[in-house]
Amino acid sequence: MINAAIIGASGYTGSECARLLACHPRATLSAITSRTHAGKRFDEMFGHLRGHLDLAFEEFEPAALAERAEIFFCAVPHASAMHIVPQLLAAGKKVIDLSADFRLRDQQTYETWYQPHTAPRLLDQAVYGLPELYRKEIGSAKLVANPGCYPTSAILGLTPALRHGLVDPDGIIIDAKSGISGAGRGVSLATLFAENHGGFQAYKIGGKHRHIPEIEQELSKAAGRNLRVSFTPHLLPVSRGILSTIYAPLNDAISDEQLFDIYQSFYGECYFVRVLPPDRTPSIQHVRGSNFCDIGLAVDRRTNRLIITSAIDNLVKGAAGQAIQNMNLMCGLDETAGLSQVALFP
Repeated sequence: MINAAIIGASGYTGSECARLLACHPRATLSAITSRTHAGKRFDEMFGHLRGHLDLAFEEFEPAALAERAEIFFCAVPHASAMHIVPQLLAAGKKVIDLSADFRLRDQQTYETWYQPHTAPRLLDQAVYGLPELYRKEIGSAKLVANPGCYPTSAILGLTPALRHGLVDPDGIIIDAKSGISGAGRGVSLATLFAENHGGFQAYKIGGKHRHIPEIEQELSKAAGRNLRVSFTPHLLPVSRGILSTIYAPLNDAISDEQLFDIYQSFYGECYFVRVLPPDRTPSIQHVRGSNFCDIGLAVDRRTNRLIITSAIDNLVKGAAGQAIQNMNLMCGLDETAGLSQVALFP
């Protein structure tokens, strides 16, 4: 069995990692930390794992924790991970960081969108943890930067079209909607039930969302040149799920059947990506609670645009599930181990 630990297990992402590890056939959760809940049992805060996980939260003590786990999930906020991850790597441990601290390869870009980076030497060492694109690199990595939730849906949706030259990299529009859990577990007016129930709104309009450079970094690599996208996120009045609708100008005429064949071939060996037939569209209801990404394709022939829809669970494929998928690859396990849950419907 592989011993794993979660640094920062009291948030939505950390607790979702714990849920998945509690049922993993080849890994066991040996330690969980929380700065504010040390000493409290996990199942006192998260009753859904009562009888499955009897650990108590601890303070982060790297020397002591290093003796009890071989792989660490770092589920702490941005700017905190860059101080923790170097300590774990120095202890010879493998690390999957779920913050944004190691996703961007360029230090200046990171500091433009976030804050000064205290461990820039690790940016070149970190592997971007999207298994469908970097499976081989992840398998030999010591540090994996788990992708953001919005970027996961957008990058998986657009990469085949860009790699095959189907669309013009200029003029891409990504219209994305996320459940409220994407904002984290902290208490704020913006995420209260009464503020969101029955509502639907855009936020961070005008190219202000921090996931934009991450999306552009990976899509530029797929396109073979630098590109910029128009990205607008929206807040859905649901607990979890992301649906991205992506618009891209087509270079040449193409049939729905040809599109399906190209995408199906690209993701043919990727268990967690399901390319839907031309007459189907993704729904967050069909991926909620699972590690799947559903992709739908259509051509607007009147405007000559490719329309891609991509649905994921923001806490699973958009965070914790993808982290477990990365752990499986880093530890030489079957990529799907512990991730066989089907979606929750209705």
